[in-house]
Amino acid sequence: MALIHANFFSQAVGMERQIEVILPQVANGVGQAGADEAGMTDIPVLYLLHGGSDDHTIWQRRTSIERYATAKGLAVIMPSTDLGFYCDMKYGYDYFRYIGEELPKIVHEFFPALSVSREKTFVAGLSMGGFGAFKLGIHFPEKFSYAASLSGFLDPAEDLKAFTARPDRPESAFDWIYGGAEEVVGTIDDLPYQLDEQIRKGTKLPRFFMACGTEDFLYQTNLRFKNRFEGRIDLTWLEEPGTHEWGFWDRNIQRVLDWLPLEERRTR
Repeated sequence: MALIHANFFSQAVGMERQIEVILPQVANGVGQAGADEAGMTDIPVLYLLHGGSDDHTIWQRRTSIERYATAKGLAVIMPSTDLGFYCDMKYGYDYFRYIGEELPKIVHEFFPALSVSREKTFVAGLSMGGFGAFKLGIHFPEKFSYAASLSGFLDPAEDLKAFTARPDRPESAFDWIYGGAEEVVGTIDDLPYQLDEQIRKGTKLPRFFMACGTEDFLYQTNLRFKNRFEGRIDLTWLEEPGTHEWGFWDRNIQRVLDWLPLEERRTR
């Protein structure tokens, strides 16, 4: 696999942005499967989103995502939105417009071998990135066929109450993003409401995957989301003992990749 770091200008946020990119190669090192030359076009792609305390480098630093993606012949795009919650912030930047509309165009401009088909385009993330992944899947179902959330912050109107109580997360940060929990209700960031609306309209939605540790401070909100939509959407749910930490996310991103419609490659 090739690991590429790209800097570029974003019109949506009016400043430089960065992405980490993992791309399949025909020839790989010992212990890694190479890609079939015939399959080096229309490559399946996963947009992999970071959490609130991290950036575009974190999945590479805390997991073996490159090794996992190699086994699947998968390209991985890891962008950064800072602590912007994949939102068009009330006081700040249009990170959702950047991630949902501008970034896919930039990615395909830079990497034309990547698939543009819905069936081969996926999104996943952890915590804040789980919110971003489900938000993208719900609002751009024509672009993403699979969306996965690990320990996701899925219901801001409720989650803000628990999250802002943590000493490492000042409430003022969420004032800049949302303007307050009461201002989320019924908006684009109210994911339960928006998903209900998409179901009501009969929209062809992605398949969804949720995983959360039973000791995670977001477990109850994940369970509530699961109970609300199970049986109404194509939803895979996984829970196991665990907190809000990288051991859980490293294990479960592997399960996400196994859930995606990807062919396993043999190592050499």
